[in-house]
Amino acid sequence: MNRYSSISVVSLLVVAAGVCAGQQGTAAPGAAAAQAAAAQFAGQEQQPPDPQLKPNPLDALRKFEPAADEEYRLGRGDEITIDFSGRPELQAKLVVGPDGRITLPLAGEVMLADQTREQAALKVEQALGPFYSNLSAMITVTKYTANRVLVLGAVDHPGPVVFDGSPTLLEAITRGGLPTMGPDKRPQIPDECTIYRGSDQVMTVQLRSLVDSGNPMADLRLRRDDVVYVPDPAARFVSVLGEVNHPGAVTLTSASTLPRVLADAGGFTEKAGGNPKVVIVDPSTGTKRTIPFKDLMNPAKSLEVTLKPGEILFVPQSGVYRFTFYMSTLSPFAQLATLAAVNGAL
Repeated sequence: MNRYSSISVVSLLVVAAGVCAGQQGTAAPGAAAAQAAAAQFAGQEQQPPDPQLKPNPLDALRKFEPAADEEYRLGRGDEITIDFSGRPELQAKLVVGPDGRITLPLAGEVMLADQTREQAALKVEQALGPFYSNLSAMITVTKYTANRVLVLGAVDHPGPVVFDGSPTLLEAITRGGLPTMGPDKRPQIPDECTIYRGSDQVMTVQLRSLVDSGNPMADLRLRRDDVVYVPDPAARFVSVLGEVNHPGAVTLTSASTLPRVLADAGGFTEKAGGNPKVVIVDPSTGTKRTIPFKDLMNPAKSLEVTLKPGEILFVPQSGVYRFTFYMSTLSPFAQLATLAAVNGAL
């Protein structure tokens, strides 16, 4: 019962007491006191809350989407061409190795992973500076092997999808193979999907609603290495983030317990420490629960922890208990929960 229903009940009792007193022609015993108490209660409970601005329902999606002019950063497996102004004999066609490096004659290994083209060209100039004077390098990406998004779940062709330009949500799901639904098994846009970015960000997008309303955010831009998970309509899953070996979606079954879900996510990493904690966030209500490691190891207590589909499990780094999360609980289109461990020890 909320506070407004409580006020209504008290008011009805006071009215009833007044009616009885009027019918009897005398004040009912305690009626005046009840009226005074009710008036005081209502005055305390009906104080208007402090005004707060409600966020725009699509703000979460807009904040999650990379900028349209965000510069591409080289990745492992990208094929590049290095040209030097006035020095055609130095042109080189190379592939960024699995370790993020290229190998140049004389200079040796140069780390280029996660560098923009301009930054990578400067590093090449600096590496060759001791051997050549007045070099001006320009780097061109000839094949975007590293520019990929992983599409998983109820799609026909789960796996990596490689893009030449900016990856987008609808293109990633379409190229992964739209899920088939209904009795005729026709490919259809899924009702929702979940995007995982790194080990600490998750966005649930109500995709069908966005498409039906013609909202361009349905095809929001993605980042390289994003994971797009399309759940089966009958599936029930939670998101496990933070210091686990395989962050992402874990399907709930009748046998799912908190330790089992954590095991399905690959267990704790070393950064979780010897006494990890699990924070369970419910994006629909904004509430959170914290489960200490000792309760995880207690079979009786661990069985008492029930998990709901859509909840987010976050394992912070060792010695870090504070975390921040942002979510759009009012949005009919999207939920965003970003959880970041805060450096420092308790």
